[in-house]
Amino acid sequence: MNLLKIEGLRVFFRSGDKIVKANNSIDLEVTDNEIIGIIGETGSGKSILGRAIMTLLSENTEISGKIIYRGEDLLSLSESRLRSIRGKSIGIILQNPSAALNPVLSIGDQITEIFRYHEGMSKQEARIRTAGILEMVGIDPDRMGEFPHQFSGGMKQRIMIAMGMAFSPELLIADEPTKGLDPETKDNIVNLLRDLVRSKNMSLILITHDLDVAEKMCDRIAVMYAGEIIEMASISNILAEPRHPYTQVLLASLPDKGLKSIPGESPGLSSLPSGCRFNPRCIYATDKCKKDHPAMLLTEIGTDVRCFLYDGGQD
Repeated sequence: MNLLKIEGLRVFFRSGDKIVKANNSIDLEVTDNEIIGIIGETGSGKSILGRAIMTLLSENTEISGKIIYRGEDLLSLSESRLRSIRGKSIGIILQNPSAALNPVLSIGDQITEIFRYHEGMSKQEARIRTAGILEMVGIDPDRMGEFPHQFSGGMKQRIMIAMGMAFSPELLIADEPTKGLDPETKDNIVNLLRDLVRSKNMSLILITHDLDVAEKMCDRIAVMYAGEIIEMASISNILAEPRHPYTQVLLASLPDKGLKSIPGESPGLSSLPSGCRFNPRCIYATDKCKKDHPAMLLTEIGTDVRCFLYDGGQD
């Protein structure tokens, strides 16, 4: 059953005298108990998509389309209704915990505030719940009175997971939860997050540039490039039979696949090429690719791909 359905989402905002087309015509469905990965290079629009789902965008943002959660379009709800959903029904783990955590408040105070805000708990009740959530992510509750700077990078990420999962939301969005962590700490965070999400029958949208992390955690993958989804498939299909030329070179850039560099550079989201957005970097590009924008097509193996190679022949 669909938990979240995104239809024709466009997120544009102005930067100076330019229009940044961060997300353009995004269609995405997330089902109950599913872990879906959003992958792509830096600047592809992944994090903006996560923040759009949470309706946590700046005032100068133009947003259109639909983000339907349990039958309600989040983009049409009042702010008071959105506040009742954020954090409780849909949680988020923001990237860069050092910046996301308040440096002048203890971690205990920051987590207890979540319980007091959403549930109206007394301070004592909230501290009891906070102790339990810290224990769940492997942090000694006796450290509740300590401040963010007293924790390592991996421990700060555990604190962010605790905050995102405080109410065991139906849907959790994790934005680059392993960024900047050493390999051992990264594996520990991946295992912790995956096991918690699975044990609580939650759905997860994992935003990452790390395909190794996505492989270990995800059921399906949506590949983003220049503000749009260009391929969507099961993790097994993505890894075994990537269809979009961008996905193919992205996989080839991994260390265990030969560490081949991707030619060219990603376009800026305020100066997108005409036609297929990958055409300036694609070895298969034709005149059609440079003029026309491809729609998503369903291939014979069940992969959705935005590429003219699969439209039954090029003009």
